[in-house]
Amino acid sequence: MRIAQIAPIMEDVPPRQYGGTERIVSYLTEELVALGHDVTLFATGTSITTADLVPVVPEAVRLSHEAVDPVPHYMVLLDRLQREQEQFDVLHFHFDALHYPVMRPHAGRVLTTLHGRQDLPDLSVLYRAFPELKLVSISNAQRLPVPEANFIATVYHGLPADLYKPVLGRTGGYLAFLGRIAPEKCADVAIEIARRAGMPIKLAAKVDVVDQEYFRDNIEPLLKLPGVEFIGEIGDDAKETFLGEAAALLFPISWPEPFGLVMIEAMACGTPVLAFEAGSVAEVIDHRVSGMVTQTVDEAVALMPDLLRLDRAAVRQCFERRFTSRRMASDYIAIYEQLIAADPLPQGPAG
Repeated sequence: MRIAQIAPIMEDVPPRQYGGTERIVSYLTEELVALGHDVTLFATGTSITTADLVPVVPEAVRLSHEAVDPVPHYMVLLDRLQREQEQFDVLHFHFDALHYPVMRPHAGRVLTTLHGRQDLPDLSVLYRAFPELKLVSISNAQRLPVPEANFIATVYHGLPADLYKPVLGRTGGYLAFLGRIAPEKCADVAIEIARRAGMPIKLAAKVDVVDQEYFRDNIEPLLKLPGVEFIGEIGDDAKETFLGEAAALLFPISWPEPFGLVMIEAMACGTPVLAFEAGSVAEVIDHRVSGMVTQTVDEAVALMPDLLRLDRAAVRQCFERRFTSRRMASDYIAIYEQLIAADPLPQGPAG
């Protein structure tokens, strides 16, 4: 198959540090190439891939001193795709909606994976206006706010099976928090759980500009407490040690998480996850196998001894069974094949 993967351009593919969507686009692209497909990746010029790379911007917009607004670059890209769409059997988009008007005439071969939250008030208007465009959710919970949207499948994220080596023996004895410092991610709650459980906690987290005031007022004072260590933003190269050496990952979110990539990153390292029941959590975690699903700080503290006794080999096996990038790619290939069968490209005149 000739497959176009169209990535966001705020980050590289894969991202240098934080960036869940771009990381998934990278894993999917590389698996599709490994499986023998002809893949073209539309992404930043500093992206790294074995696919054919078409640079949309020279470098990631978030890190660029020249590109500030990604929208003009997307407009140029969409115009090009509109003119060249017959070069591809499938066009797979990983940003949410900018392409809808341009791609409507080609809707049969266009797929959009929604990576963000769907509980925003105007999205229903959007999906009702473009019913032809086919959508993939990354959890069933992600779909709930927009039942009128044209979801044709749910495909859970996956990681390369060899990306992280599991730590199955003795760990560093600390609890881990990995992600973004933001109100909905609840780093303060993670710190409270760790302190009440009598365990140290390490936080490896990105602080976006919009969240700096929240970080300063709500999180920074807690970093002075005994047993609390703030590491800052880390990339893939540091995750294996950070997650693998952790006794458990804390994920006490308070928002409808569409997927939560960090949960399966921890599972790949053999590290169990303690998460609050919201969004995708109950779909991703096998309760009392790969982690614990709970609703309150009191319950989390009470569950901690059982959490730490979970079999780390079984946690890793759960990852291998459910959340590898090969499984993810296979799921998408099945969807691509359905699209192509339903809407084949017209054949040119016989030579």
